[in-house]
Amino acid sequence: MVKWFWQRREPGRKLQLRSREDLGDATRVDFEELAPAIDTYLGQAAYLQLGYFETLSELIALTPGLSDKEALSRAAGAALTKHEALVALIRERGDDPTDLMLPFREPLDSFRAATHGVRPQETLLSVHITAGMLDDFYLALSASYGETGRRVALILQADDDRAGIVEIILRTIDGDPEWASLLALWGRRLVGDTLLIARAALRPATLGAVDEAKVEPVFTELMSAHSKRMDAMALAA
Repeated sequence: MVKWFWQRREPGRKLQLRSREDLGDATRVDFEELAPAIDTYLGQAAYLQLGYFETLSELIALTPGLSDKEALSRAAGAALTKHEALVALIRERGDDPTDLMLPFREPLDSFRAATHGVRPQETLLSVHITAGMLDDFYLALSASYGETGRRVALILQADDDRAGIVEIILRTIDGDPEWASLLALWGRRLVGDTLLIARAALRPATLGAVDEAKVEPVFTELMSAHSKRMDAMALAA
């Protein structure tokens, strides 16, 4: 079992899922003890962005078309920019980014390996879906950390430049409609793996009935945003 966010935090803080389109219309959920320590949060968020950059860089080498390479390079650059901004924030707080990220290298690399597709198109979808869902999840957590959380939210809300990924997937489906069912099935598997990662982030062991009730609205919004991403690619969520 992947053990994330095991450190307890002082009570009285709020966990909020913020819409990228309307930050004023947010669902506020009181997680109190379920949120992680700030160092854990920053270390994981920074390493996640580095992982997206690494996967997209690998995909660039496997992509034959020059325009597609350029589109993927923009998405990789956006992930690297977010990573660098988070690293700068960690350093500003007086911490060593490597020290904060290192404990999460193994579990997050394992997650990326588990969501790496056999075909490049599957891995493209993996990046778009898992990065979108976990970015949303970290935006939800950001409301727990005061000014630092607000700065993290601004970093995560910057343009991810993944529109090119959506265009590649749409062209793939147009070229062969059988891709639609294959990628839709892959997308459903990705959701399960990603939600397990998010759930592991909130539990020291298992969630009781009271905690489940607190978590449910956040995960409902994560799934709603996921459905919109899938619809934009003409895929069934």
